[in-house]
Amino acid sequence: MKRELIFLPAETRPVLTVVIHTEEEFDWNKPHNRSSTGVEHMRHLDRAQTMFDEFGIVPNYVVDYPIASQATAIEPLKAYADSGRALIGAHLHPWVSPPYEEEVNTLNSYPGNLPRNLEAEKLRLLTEKITRSFGTQPVTYLAGRYGFGPNTGEILEGLGYEVDISPAVPINFCADGGPDYSGYTSHPYWFGNQRKLLGLPGTGGYVGALRCGSTSLYNRLTHPWLRRTKLSGLIARLRLMERIRLSPEDYSEPEMRRLTETLHSSGIRIFVFSFHSPSIQPGGTPYVQSQTDLIRFQDKCRRYFDYFFNTLDGTSMTPLEIRRFVEKTGG
Repeated sequence: MKRELIFLPAETRPVLTVVIHTEEEFDWNKPHNRSSTGVEHMRHLDRAQTMFDEFGIVPNYVVDYPIASQATAIEPLKAYADSGRALIGAHLHPWVSPPYEEEVNTLNSYPGNLPRNLEAEKLRLLTEKITRSFGTQPVTYLAGRYGFGPNTGEILEGLGYEVDISPAVPINFCADGGPDYSGYTSHPYWFGNQRKLLGLPGTGGYVGALRCGSTSLYNRLTHPWLRRTKLSGLIARLRLMERIRLSPEDYSEPEMRRLTETLHSSGIRIFVFSFHSPSIQPGGTPYVQSQTDLIRFQDKCRRYFDYFFNTLDGTSMTPLEIRRFVEKTGG
């Protein structure tokens, strides 16, 4: 896929956009299952929304089919969206999205691996379901499991989408059949047949003195045989090279801050912060297993937001506002 990178002026105020993978509950340690469609954690969505309201953030909840099909999830989300406190987008988990034609397995859990017609039909039905449930058509998309494929862009264009937030920089999911984002940067970009789709990669990258070695060096440094040596431990302790993503899931607030400072100094001005909605309920994801974990998780978010807005002097926009802003600045 050809990408036209967008480089914003150095004086551009840093922008934070928050994207929530809003999805059903399932056991992350077990194979995907079409019967796992519970959304009980959505009764506690205020645990996330209250944080966003405190900092004037309008989050983009990208929702999948189980979320768009059940009143427990629809009612709070629609109330937030109708009051201008949230934006609703789309998130395709193929195994729980009709039509149910493909075999449920790891390869097919990445929507971009599906035959073109099946991926297109699942996306069409999801788009229609979200439109009926929330009263507005979604125009932002994040592929389930970050599974953007060779046909996804054309399908999104045909359905009227404007922003794709699928890439997870700089992760390579090829080991189990997923896409490779190790060559991506956190710069936004234009893409598509008409160059009208805005790509907003989930922010991530390498931090430390050895960061210029990027993915190839990181892979060598984290190879199992080297991890057993004192050299690997030394590199970790001295923070010579860290791979960090802008998410409170699996990353601390200091790590997210180091990532932001590194990327900001290298010219990045758009930052995408994300997590999965079940993390607001203990036991919902591997990242939040107890009430203590939940408190720590919320604290990480609040401290990072405080840093971004009050120390970095950043601002917040939705992905659609970013698209308009980039167009206006000639990016």
